[in-house]
Amino acid sequence: MIIVGELINASRKPIAAAIEAQDAEAIKKIAREQHEAGSDYIDVNAGTFVGKEADYLKWLVKNVQEVVDGPCCIDSPDPRAIESGLAVHKGTPMINSISLEQERFDALLPVVAGTDLKIVALCMSDEGMPETAEDRVAIADKLINALVQKDVKPENIFIDPLVQPVSAKNTFGFEFLGAVERIKNEYEGVHVICGMSNISFGLPLRKLLNRNFAVMAVARGLDAIIMDPLDKEMMGGLIVAETLMGRDDYCANYLKAYRSKKFE
Repeated sequence: MIIVGELINASRKPIAAAIEAQDAEAIKKIAREQHEAGSDYIDVNAGTFVGKEADYLKWLVKNVQEVVDGPCCIDSPDPRAIESGLAVHKGTPMINSISLEQERFDALLPVVAGTDLKIVALCMSDEGMPETAEDRVAIADKLINALVQKDVKPENIFIDPLVQPVSAKNTFGFEFLGAVERIKNEYEGVHVICGMSNISFGLPLRKLLNRNFAVMAVARGLDAIIMDPLDKEMMGGLIVAETLMGRDDYCANYLKAYRSKKFE
């Protein structure tokens, strides 16, 4: 399971305050904690700072990589902001995200074409959010083919079928799961990624719903997730799910996690 730590996001008030105050130590602390908890990528997002996003993204990348020996997930729909982060990034980052929305697609395609960047591709088009598995797969098909034609390797594509709240429509959960399974089965090498938190929007005990839905998604083939890696129960559940699905040779990851006391 590929884990993208989501906590350095300017939509979170403490992070926005740290960015505005240029409090490098606060950013480094949360980056270090997420890395130690098992994140493969550290997401950096400064999207709430209109006009300053590019400069702040560069600052975030620099500070994260001063304490984390690993890549960032540079999170912005603005190609100028992404290029600012890329200019100082060491190694190969993930880019979050491109979509089938024409303006966004046309703006970001030149940034990612012919590169080895890892690319999150949202199942979103100018027609809006897809509701069914069929609609999601249709968008994913167009995104994958368009990216591959521009020399993006399938294994560098991370399709996000987009989780929507079951409180809004009771079919949203199983339609998402159906899309995950089809994309993994029909597009060899392509990854499927998502953030879980939308599934529980508007409901109590959100973490309970998120954790169980994540395990269900792993069973359908989900192999990457954008999440809070400090949630030990979620992390433990993902390790267990991968072990039970046969993705953990000789249960090595499970045993390592047990010895490291990663289970609650």
